Amino acid sequence: MSDLLSRLLAERDWLLCDGAMGTSLFQRGLETGEAPDLWNVTNPEKVADVHQGFVDAGSDIILTNSFGANALRLKLHGDQDRVRELNVAAARLARDVADKAGRPVVVAGSMGPTGELMAPMGTLTPEEAEKVFAEQAEALKEGGADVIWVETMSAKDEYSAAVAGAAKCGLPVAATMSFDTNGRTMMGVTPEDAATFAGSLEPALVAYGCNCGVGPATLIDTVLGLKRAAGASDVITAKGNCGIPEYRDGEIAYTGSPEIMADYARMARDAGARIIGGCCGTTDIHVKAMFDALQGYEPVAAPDREKIEKALGPIDQPLPQNPDGDDRGRRRRRRA
Repeated sequence: MSDLLSRLLAERDWLLCDGAMGTSLFQRGLETGEAPDLWNVTNPEKVADVHQGFVDAGSDIILTNSFGANALRLKLHGDQDRVRELNVAAARLARDVADKAGRPVVVAGSMGPTGELMAPMGTLTPEEAEKVFAEQAEALKEGGADVIWVETMSAKDEYSAAVAGAAKCGLPVAATMSFDTNGRTMMGVTPEDAATFAGSLEPALVAYGCNCGVGPATLIDTVLGLKRAAGASDVITAKGNCGIPEYRDGEIAYTGSPEIMADYARMARDAGARIIGGCCGTTDIHVKAMFDALQGYEPVAAPDREKIEKALGPIDQPLPQNPDGDDRGRRRRRRA
């Protein structure tokens, strides 16, 4: 079993994750409504270019272009029978870039939500969900992933099913939730609840934390909540959006600058995160600023609310009505 992530965590105080695949693919021509996962076979060179940009910027972990490549989400495009093809391709593209980096780079097999509500609120059973996630994880492993990376979860039951399904392939598993509704996930989970729940899962997660959300200030506040309930040896992940999403000329743009993301990266270390990256809106330019900011940085005391808001903006931000991206894919993670 590959355990490169655990080895790097044992050797280093922090690791840098990548940024937003969806944002980066939109910059390369992805159209609204297209499934980004299909680009693994239709535009593989552009997907590889995104990975290369993040590696060149200093990322130690790159996530595969497979966030929505489970059977239930692919069914929306009539591609539910292509799970293995698309996930193997996604992992191989990232693997090829990582292997040429000249340094250890972790390939994390990205798995997002199914888009369905779990029973009894919906029709998806835990057994069915676990099977869907296991199918995807096995294909990511076949393609060369080092770890399965469950992300943007909002409900404990789907989170648990995803982790259980992912674990069936034998690779280490990391997982994150998205806290975008008044300091909770859309399904009402608090950061403290999430940390306690994540710590109870078997097999144990190699890392857990938060991604996406509303903006970097909110995400830092979430990390502090996770840390309050975390075990002493737990590895916390922070992968926040690049600023606040807002409408500009009919499009969603992110307010974050490289300077803001550099401040966010240092503050994430202060708050207790050991894996730090960006989510929606975060390009390789922002990741490079984060890399530079973390070089030689010695964490200080965890920030309070005043310090967070002074550097990164308001913590309490409303969720936009029609956020973008994989960005669109990440947010529209449930049909309800």
